[in-house]
Amino acid sequence: QVQLVESGGGLVQAGGSLRLSCVASGRTFVINRMGWFRQAPGKEREFVATISWSGGSTNYAASVKGRFTISRDNAKNTVYLQMNSLKPEDTAVYYCTSRDQWTSYDYWGQGTQVTVSS
Repeated sequence: QVQLVESGGGLVQAGGSLRLSCVASGRTFVINRMGWFRQAPGKEREFVATISWSGGSTNYAASVKGRFTISRDNAKNTVYLQMNSLKPEDTAVYYCTSRDQWTSYDYWGQGTQVTVSS
């Protein structure tokens, strides 16, 4: 099992910044990729960004590319999401996820609320 705990959400004005953190614990040696998804009220959960645990290759949703940056600290088993130039449409619960390289099972955190006011 892998446990994921997110932090860093909150209320920010449009144009502002927030940094989310996600700490992994447990069987972290099985992780080969971590990422972030988000879910706004009444909408489906959507992909935001992902990063490979070894080489650090990244991938972003078109809606956040150029504004959000995903990074990792392997020593701390932590992944970050730096969010700049936030927009009201970025308002959502943000979930951290990690993938088990052997089973392709995806673990999820409990989520952290991000609210961007106009």
